[in-house]
Amino acid sequence: MTKAELEERLIQFAVLIIKITNELPSNRASNQLGGQLLRSGTSPALNYGEARSAESLNDFIHKLQLVLKELRESYVCLKIIHSSNLYRDEKGIVEAKSECNELISIFVKSVQTATKRKIGSS
Repeated sequence: MTKAELEERLIQFAVLIIKITNELPSNRASNQLGGQLLRSGTSPALNYGEARSAESLNDFIHKLQLVLKELRESYVCLKIIHSSNLYRDEKGIVEAKSECNELISIFVKSVQTATKRKIGSS
């Protein structure tokens, strides 16, 4: 997967998150979790864009770690929304959790690879 393809995948994940948050019911729990998910679920695409312009390998690793942190937060939030039945589209929430989990796996490996490269160049 190219950097551009990965960025597009993160953008599509953000679009999915926007759709989910827009379709949550209007109640206290949905408003709280929806706002949190909107922030954490759209942040990875933005942070990855910054990582692609990193000023150093350390900066690149740091930004990838931010992407990973936000994806993990999004995954937990999606699990809470799913478990509490706040989002009625079962297929949609399962798809979002699956995509988030796949992205987490990609970025865990990316952070590991970049860290090995950093250690190798020391």
